[in-house]
Amino acid sequence: MTNFALSEHPHRRYNPLTGEWLLVSPHRAKRPWQGQVEKRQEEKLPEFDPECYLCPGNIRAGGVKNPDYKNTFVFVNDFSALKPDIPEGKYQEDKIFDADSEKGLCKVICFSPRHDFTLPEMSTDAIKKVVDVWQREYVEIGGLDYVNYVQIFENKGSIMGCSNPHPHGQIWAQTSIPGEPSKECFYQKKFYDSNKKSLLSVYLEKELEKEDRVVIENDNFVVVAPFWGVWPYETIIISKRHFQDISLMSEEEKLSFADILKKLTIVYDNLFEVSFPYSAGIHQRPTDAKNHPEWHFHMHFYPPLLRSATIKKFMVGYEMLGNPQRDITPEISAKQLRELPKIHYKNR
Repeated sequence: MTNFALSEHPHRRYNPLTGEWLLVSPHRAKRPWQGQVEKRQEEKLPEFDPECYLCPGNIRAGGVKNPDYKNTFVFVNDFSALKPDIPEGKYQEDKIFDADSEKGLCKVICFSPRHDFTLPEMSTDAIKKVVDVWQREYVEIGGLDYVNYVQIFENKGSIMGCSNPHPHGQIWAQTSIPGEPSKECFYQKKFYDSNKKSLLSVYLEKELEKEDRVVIENDNFVVVAPFWGVWPYETIIISKRHFQDISLMSEEEKLSFADILKKLTIVYDNLFEVSFPYSAGIHQRPTDAKNHPEWHFHMHFYPPLLRSATIKKFMVGYEMLGNPQRDITPEISAKQLRELPKIHYKNR
């Protein structure tokens, strides 16, 4: 009998942040691919697009004109999924049908006036201005009496449903705590109550000892391909210092965060030499007036690409009916990302 090996044999891995399991099947990475192949997403974009509703000076839906902004620009989403001015209400029937009204607010953040830029192509100082906006908006929106959670995120690439290539992200804030942060609340608190340390502090300490899943590190943050990651090249940025939310970041930490965001997105682009698509978002403590000492600031990156710029991972079949599954192990994906050049492929 051969000994069990994470790199060779099917196994399950546990996600301590959510209490969920995933199936890892490393042997399947060798299978031939005859499935769907996407169109390559790379295209030459202009610095300014007169038809783009996010470019400076252009008209948005409803006739609103953007200012001639030079750095970042924030506005309330013209097609918000959540609204602040809805009546309180509840629908309940037979203890089965249950619905509550949900107040909220949605904003759009343009990262740059340049239509043809993405985060890895922006300067660290320009990304720092985006981090400044995230910090300010978290504090201001989180201070609204009906907001208990502020979700900051970015969808990059049409493959991720992004409807406009202009570099931008979003904020959705609402009364309830959404599903994923709610699970992380529960499991981080459970760990903190037992250990008096944050879950991610202990996890990061172990990852830095092992090094095989560490992708990038600077003075204040670490990028890890998490042991429990579902997506082929999934990563998580974790702060070295245990703090609960972005409002507690120092100026040095904000610059350091901008630095690691640039480095991570560069290696993503360099992996298949394409503008690398992903959904990414910050997870931090709720704004429900509770202290939440268990929360540890982090940011998830979920990229869909699997083997090349034209092959993506699908969540179907067993993954929809059973639980998530991956072929490429986090150890392999971390090694691939770690060894990539840190200069963007367009500049080499």
